[in-house]
Amino acid sequence: MAGRRAKRIVVDSVGRLPVFSHASVVGDLIFVSGTLGTKGAGISLVPGGVGAETRQTLENIRTILGAAGAGLEDVVKVSVYVTDMADFAAMNEVYAEFFPSDPPARITLEVAGLALGAEVEIECIAARPLGDTP
Repeated sequence: MAGRRAKRIVVDSVGRLPVFSHASVVGDLIFVSGTLGTKGAGISLVPGGVGAETRQTLENIRTILGAAGAGLEDVVKVSVYVTDMADFAAMNEVYAEFFPSDPPARITLEVAGLALGAEVEIECIAARPLGDTP
């Protein structure tokens, strides 16, 4: 991939912070930044705890991938960060709704804290469908 510049993807409806891209596309790969369960153009979390945050986070990722010419079915690797591993089951239940069959490779890690006081943050890598351009 030497010599290739990354195309930056920013989706205003997912919320926008200065000096932040929601994703970068290089060749056929889409790298989605750590994404939170924010709703609308603001930067506030949805209420309802880890399940609601996971659902909104994955909806935000779906929107970001769509802007890059892909969908959840194109995701090949996911990293999930939770602030309490006791919430794994609640997160995983919602996660399974978005990846009902042939789920991507995944790691789930417990972390000390996340931006905005979030309980979950998810990042992923997707392979853009052949022949598509963002």
